[in-house]
Amino acid sequence: MDLRTDLNHRERATLRAVAEGHAEISCSREPDLFVDGLACCDQHTAHRLAHLGLVAPARDGRWGERVPALLTDAGAAALDDLAGPGAAA
Repeated sequence: MDLRTDLNHRERATLRAVAEGHAEISCSREPDLFVDGLACCDQHTAHRLAHLGLVAPARDGRWGERVPALLTDAGAAALDDLAGPGAAA
């Protein structure tokens, strides 16, 4: 999978929100994502990013509990790849 071409605009924006610390994720098999306290408008995006291993809970929680979301190493690499050569760090 080439994440530079396979991630859509909404998925890339969601990864950026997670990277900037604006997101929480529910502890469940199909995790829901919340950005700035509001439910993500596209839960399919949240599920896809979690199943691809790009976002994850920052800590363990009870089933259904909302915890901070973090960008995994794979998610950070995907964002770095999307920035392209010469992008500011």
